[in-house]
Amino acid sequence: MISASLDVLVVNYNTEALLEPMFDALRRSHNAGGVRYLVVDNASVDNSLACLAKVCPEAFLIANEHNIGFGRANNQLVERLHGQYALLLNTDAFIAPDTLSKTLDYMQANPDCGVLGVRLVGREGDLQPSCRYFPTPLNVFVARTGLGRFFPWVKMIDDMAWDHATVRECDWLPGCYYLIRREVIEQVGLFDPRYFLYYEEVDHCKRVKQAGWKVVYYPHTTVVHIGGESAKSVGELNAASRQISTLQIESELLYFRKHHGLAGLAWHMLLVSLGDLILAFKDLLKGRGRAAVGVCWQHTRVTWALLFDTKLASQSTR
Repeated sequence: MISASLDVLVVNYNTEALLEPMFDALRRSHNAGGVRYLVVDNASVDNSLACLAKVCPEAFLIANEHNIGFGRANNQLVERLHGQYALLLNTDAFIAPDTLSKTLDYMQANPDCGVLGVRLVGREGDLQPSCRYFPTPLNVFVARTGLGRFFPWVKMIDDMAWDHATVRECDWLPGCYYLIRREVIEQVGLFDPRYFLYYEEVDHCKRVKQAGWKVVYYPHTTVVHIGGESAKSVGELNAASRQISTLQIESELLYFRKHHGLAGLAWHMLLVSLGDLILAFKDLLKGRGRAAVGVCWQHTRVTWALLFDTKLASQSTR
């Protein structure tokens, strides 16, 4: 039996096949009342709405006419929250039978914890990045170029070298299992609506920590996270992976402008251009040809175009 009232927020986009197993796993993790389901369907073109009516008829449902993005969809549910805690759960995340009770008990016992995440694994049990450092222009550059040996002091966003078996504070947590104290939402809000996809939880954790709350990784339960199912289902994004990269690039620009200012944004743009030059040079040395070099040029071109389309990363393009 869970020990606190909980609202579970689910944003669905064309993941009909995942809904029943996801809700089944969720129900196995609690055996009493105190849990409410709040669902947003982001204009799915599969049979998701009919499936939702079948597998979770008790859910409060918002059916959007257009895909408004992950963060904005979750924001639609904020005024409907009634529980002590809100859990943001992806449709491609399958929780263990003990997940709700253990994570809620931890939150109850640690009132300074504002956001809690858990140990994430893939289909085959492979450990996924579950506890991350904030992105900076430098660590993004180092990760893209593979030059980590020249920057041993830089904290990489996904540092997998530490012991994942202990509770620890961290910078930010992936949004597939994202447990938030309602008091935190009332104080700092939920997601910045400018992020259509990607960086919502990075920005949110930044604001949560700035407000004095802890962001905590809790390893004593496991969530199986398939990853990327909604993004893969997006027709216009799926036409080429470049589009998904475009969403990531835009969100990255918005984040660096917001949290690092114009100087940090300029530093990021310099490192993006330098990084693509380095990658292009590597491709030439390895004989990968013009196509590989063209990918580097395309990344630089798209990044600079988005810089101006977003008015120096001050507003979203969609």
